[in-house]
Amino acid sequence: MATEQGITTAIAFKAQVSKGTAASGSGGQLLRRETAMFEIAKDTYSNNEIVSHQQHTGDKHGIARTNGTLNGLLSCSSYEAFTAALLRKAWAATSAISSLSLTIAASGSGYTVTRGTGDFLTGGIKIGDGIRLSGGSLNSANVGVNLLVTGVTQTVLTVIVPSGLSLTAEGPISSCTVTVVGKKSWVPTSGHTNIYYTIEEAFGTISRYRVYPDVQVGSLALNMPATGNVGAVFNFLGLGAMTPSGSQSLTSPTAETTTDVMASVSGAVVVGGVQQAIITSASITIDGGIGAGEAVIGANTIPDTQKSRIKVTGTITYLYESETLSAPFYDEDTTSIVLMLEADRTGSSDFITIALPEVKLFSDTRDDGEKQIVRTSNFTAEICSSGGEALANNQTICQIQDSTL
Repeated sequence: MATEQGITTAIAFKAQVSKGTAASGSGGQLLRRETAMFEIAKDTYSNNEIVSHQQHTGDKHGIARTNGTLNGLLSCSSYEAFTAALLRKAWAATSAISSLSLTIAASGSGYTVTRGTGDFLTGGIKIGDGIRLSGGSLNSANVGVNLLVTGVTQTVLTVIVPSGLSLTAEGPISSCTVTVVGKKSWVPTSGHTNIYYTIEEAFGTISRYRVYPDVQVGSLALNMPATGNVGAVFNFLGLGAMTPSGSQSLTSPTAETTTDVMASVSGAVVVGGVQQAIITSASITIDGGIGAGEAVIGANTIPDTQKSRIKVTGTITYLYESETLSAPFYDEDTTSIVLMLEADRTGSSDFITIALPEVKLFSDTRDDGEKQIVRTSNFTAEICSSGGEALANNQTICQIQDSTL
């Protein structure tokens, strides 16, 4: 007798046209995973009644809902659909800015990229963007290298090189181009998307399939240790329907992505506009505010989810060398956190950036022992009060960029 195994199980997903209309046919995508499980969970009600025979008269089933968890390793493109759905905004490209006269100069531990005329802000470049330079007669050391924007004015970009490579000071060099690589998504102030997915579990050994329609992305938790792979955990909530079948519904799904997994040894962490070399770990949780909707009489599934505001929380741990990182906690000042995660250290690898333009710290603790002292700060992000179009930040709580889109 054949029994199913995880290695022969595949999970596919496809966006629905609307709630209540399960996706089917081609156009689905297989998911990379460490583990993933979807299930139907039901409320239960106990018959708490007193009867003469002094025995329990049973329990009853109540409302059903779909619960799902995907444990994965972060890589470009692999979870882009779920990420954009969680942020409630489709991925959007920023137009490359060309025909520039650029001057590159060292500035502290980073560099400045200055244009002769025009406006970087109206061009859509934001703090936390990953960019690359090209064109003109730029020195080869300055071409195609991943740069992380830590400051932006009309004519000047302040950048760091997360890979540790050095730029060559030069300029002005004419006919240059600044490109915000890939696409970005962020929590918008209007025009929020509301996407439902159909999830299909394909059990290859026993040729069985389970289809879960009307599933939404509930949250994303990212975990970045000082050494090791970057973990990504998605939670899902659906309306409680599941159809088992002997035939596949999401036929011919696209194969899993093959992009490299992000490792914490590649990239950079910027706090308050300054690159930090003492961060020992970071975690970020984006709570999409998706909950089970109200039950209605006569139905054993919920008619819809209900939505609340998007929240972002997290934790950073760091080696204790000064009071710089803890000061915002004691002063109740806002700061910012930006991360660039790279697939390798070549300088032009795939990358993902995460920008939290306005955060507050809510703790400052430390450990102890025969070791380096490590401090821990929990933080909560909030909508950027100084953000907006043609400004240095979007008016958002969180922005994410994927260089491969």
